[in-house]
Order: sequence, then structure tokens, then C-alpha cells
Amino acid sequence: MNELDLIRLWQKSRQQIIIAQLAPTFLLITTAGLVEQIKTAGQVTAWAVIGILLASGILGALAEFTAANEAQAVAKDIAQLKTKSALANLIVTTAPWMHVVKYLTPAIFIGIFVALFIALVR
Repeated sequence: MNELDLIRLWQKSRQQIIIAQLAPTFLLITTAGLVEQIKTAGQVTAWAVIGILLASGILGALAEFTAANEAQAVAKDIAQLKTKSALANLIVTTAPWMHVVKYLTPAIFIGIFVALFIALVR
């Protein structure tokens, strides 16, 4: 692959990461704002919301993790090119930050999920 193809793959992975964050983030924010109404609706509703949050979070984390892995692989391929543009060099130097997407972002989701879980079942 040439540099342009690899840069396009990098951008595609970044876009997938952003899209994968939208639904879980929206659901967490919405749930946080509706805790009292969800609790008022009853335990069955609360457990349904917990299940939705968990499923969305797991799927989102998996999508983010795989897209970040792919982005890091693309960066390795870019690093092996003999000549690189400034953008390609920047991609290679920023690729390690994909570890944030792979590990820190899911950890934050887990913390927020636990807090909402406690708020909904108390």
C-alpha cells in the first residue's frame, strides 16, 4: 500500500472510534439525567436500562478497541515507508495514544456504568 492508502485507513479507523463512542455516551448522559424517572418507573425498567447500557457499552468498547488496534497496525505500516510526509510522521508519533482508546476509555465507561448501576438499584 502507498502512503495515501494508509493515511485513508488511519482516518477510517479514527472515524470508527468516534462513531463507536456516540451511542454509549448518549445513553450514559441520558440515563444520568433520568435516574429518578427510571427508578419511579420500577425495577423492571431499571434493569432494562442497565442491560441496554451494558450491551451498548460492551459493543462500543469492542468497536473502539478493534479500530484502535487497526489504527496502530496502519501506523506500523506507515513507519516502514522509506519516505513519509509530515502527516504520515505525525500519525506514527501519535499512534501510541490509541492505547487511551483501548484501555482508558473502557475503564471510564465501567466507572460511570457502576455509578449509574448503584443509583438505579438503590
